[in-house]
Amino acid sequence: MSLSTSNRKGAGAAPPKDEEQRLRELGYQPVLARRMGGFGNFAISFSVISILSGCMTLYGFGMSTGGPSVMLWGWAGVGLFVLCVGMALAEVTSAYPTSGALYYMADRLGGRKWGWYTGWLNLLGLLGAIAGIDYGAALFTGALMNLQWGFTPTPGKTMIIFVCILLLHAVLNLFGVRLVSVLNSISVWWHLAGVAVIVSVLAIVPDHHQSPSFVFTEFVNDTGWENPLYVAAIGLLLAQYTFCGYDASAHLSEETSDASVSAPRGIVRSIWVSWLAGFVLLAGLTFAIQDYAGTQESATGVPPAQILIDALGTSGATAMLLIVIAAQLFCGNAEVAATSRMVFAFSRDNALPGSSVWRKVSARTQTPVNAVWLSVVVAGVLALPSLYSATAYGAVTAINVIGITPAYAIPIYLKLRAGDRFERGPWHLGRWSKAVGWIAVVWVVIVTVLFLLPQRSPVTIDSMNYASVALVAVLVLATVWWFVARGSYGTPSAYGNAREQAEIEEGIV
Repeated sequence: MSLSTSNRKGAGAAPPKDEEQRLRELGYQPVLARRMGGFGNFAISFSVISILSGCMTLYGFGMSTGGPSVMLWGWAGVGLFVLCVGMALAEVTSAYPTSGALYYMADRLGGRKWGWYTGWLNLLGLLGAIAGIDYGAALFTGALMNLQWGFTPTPGKTMIIFVCILLLHAVLNLFGVRLVSVLNSISVWWHLAGVAVIVSVLAIVPDHHQSPSFVFTEFVNDTGWENPLYVAAIGLLLAQYTFCGYDASAHLSEETSDASVSAPRGIVRSIWVSWLAGFVLLAGLTFAIQDYAGTQESATGVPPAQILIDALGTSGATAMLLIVIAAQLFCGNAEVAATSRMVFAFSRDNALPGSSVWRKVSARTQTPVNAVWLSVVVAGVLALPSLYSATAYGAVTAINVIGITPAYAIPIYLKLRAGDRFERGPWHLGRWSKAVGWIAVVWVVIVTVLFLLPQRSPVTIDSMNYASVALVAVLVLATVWWFVARGSYGTPSAYGNAREQAEIEEGIV
């Protein structure tokens, strides 16, 4: 596939433009600090995808829904389709490099209502992602403390750890995008080195390893459903859950140099690097399983932790868990950055209650401070039901994926519908644009259906898949608020003609 970086409008070429001027043409006065480079932009999406967070947190889910064969081959197949989604989304990002990202693209290509619903799906998904990532980090921290000090990770204690992690991420994000960029750059090397260390140690230290036949062909069904194709389809969600959040590169585009090229490249690179490294990690963990049933029923509550304990002993497992927890903390910090920019952008266009508060930007750090605090507070509220039900964590994850994943396809579909009316940016797919775009849209439709299907049988209150409830709740909330805010919501056509120009300037405090 040949990817072009020549700026095109239909068949004609146009010279490259200054990013600040381009932002004004899109309707916004630059108020955020453009201090992030291309590597930093890639790093934030790579950090949010976080294979050491997603693969490790959801490994137990994969062990029951198809087992080793579905985890490994599912990862390979899903990664290919997600790469198509990422490339198609990157093409639209190149044309519209704004913090609003998905909803702004949808608004421009389809109209106000398309933008509105895309924005609410994206925002609720991002908020659910913070909750899911940081609560997952809290679970792993509890497992580590259980190993070291016999700590019992009750729901209440886990919630306290979770709140502390949220506060840490809020504070780190208040220092400005340069620190966020540095931390994300460190995160890339931490993740890659962490995978290399964990897989190498698991390959060398244990006396016993599973056979290649077990790793690549063993099918396990503990779901209660009898149809193996249905179970395998549900098992694909381990990979799809993990491959979320690469829109972070788009949300940070107003703070990225040469964003029209760097942001789309960041999206695509974050996916294929995660794809390769994630496969290696899953294979390394699966080869090292000593006792399959014992791993599933681990007293730590975290099956990968049990794999590490059985294979390396308590001390070795503790060291590996520290690597994983640090990666999860990097991941959550990056997600707070991306979500706060979405809050800022959506408020800039008057889409949220109290928009005038959430769009304020610090004059000292050029960071949307209030948007950062709103992001972590709402994420904390979303996770509160975990105090009363273990099922709630799955519901929070559902809010994440059922919001973000459909939102990816909407601007891609609208771009395809627009045809030659779509003005390409400097990064595009050339003659492959339509084919890749339709593959992306069809794949998102398929996995959205999979997200809604029941994962356990029989279906009870505890085993129910709450993704459908989350989707309905988001759409109802968006519809109700539309009738309240539709008079004030809107993206500007160009800065200078924008209704919100004076208010945006007054929002710098």
